[in-house]
Amino acid sequence: MNYIYPAVFYPEDDGRFSVIFPDLNNLATYGDTLSDAFSMAQDACGQYLFTALRDGDELPLPTPLEHVEKDDDAALVNLICVNLDEYAKSYDDKAVKKL
Repeated sequence: MNYIYPAVFYPEDDGRFSVIFPDLNNLATYGDTLSDAFSMAQDACGQYLFTALRDGDELPLPTPLEHVEKDDDAALVNLICVNLDEYAKSYDDKAVKKL
């Protein structure tokens, strides 16, 4: 099943990008490049969602893209899609059947 959440990508002075997921308790990650940041964001989001569902936690509804707040005009807001079935397979976790 696909889950889609908005993420805010903040460019850093050293060329890296910090990533925050406002809907997921401000889950944070970063990447050395924008491409790397997208990859890291997808992995962090997948891990967060998979663990939450495995533990029986209720997932928040994603904020519509146009309502996501950012505190830096240079920040980029984008949607991150995670297929949790594929995510679980990649980690060979038998708990996927419970999702």
